[in-house]
Amino acid sequence: MEILKKAILEKGIVVDEHTLKVDSFLNHQIDTALISSMARELVRRFSGYPANRILTIESSGIPLAFMMGYFLRIPVVFAKKTKPSTLSGQTYSAESYSFTRKKHYSMIVSQEFLPPGEDVLIADDFLAGGGAVTALMDLIRQAGSRVTGVAIAVEKGFQGGGDMLRHSGIPLESLAVISSLNNGIIQFRD
Repeated sequence: MEILKKAILEKGIVVDEHTLKVDSFLNHQIDTALISSMARELVRRFSGYPANRILTIESSGIPLAFMMGYFLRIPVVFAKKTKPSTLSGQTYSAESYSFTRKKHYSMIVSQEFLPPGEDVLIADDFLAGGGAVTALMDLIRQAGSRVTGVAIAVEKGFQGGGDMLRHSGIPLESLAVISSLNNGIIQFRD
């Protein structure tokens, strides 16, 4: 998606060969027009797939997932990284590793909001090694539902998560796939 690639090139900051900072428009401050365009494009790409709801992770995946849910007129559920005192009842949980925060955490979703027998689309801002998406897929399977596909804003193609999903047969759509951040230069996969 060219407008996303343009924003990445103009506003993205290469922190190191594995880390791209896009907090000025994607995951701290939100460029709402860009998020809306990204969501419309992902909804278009998944138009032939059934979806009863969207699942994402707090907090950076929420804006994209919300806009997709708005356009599809379906609910959006986000997995929590810590269990709040207000979360009661039965939950599903799965372990994941945060590349950004460099720590393991449990993703938690109330069973009330992830019922069995549904088609669930996963959405997130970044895909790196695939740990977070794998944990979300685990939550969906625990619920007795099906993974429709995975919608990603920015995929770090050099970290293997996208290739793992594609090889497993999971439909994956990434709006921008970065092939390298070496030497501070952002390069995209065609």
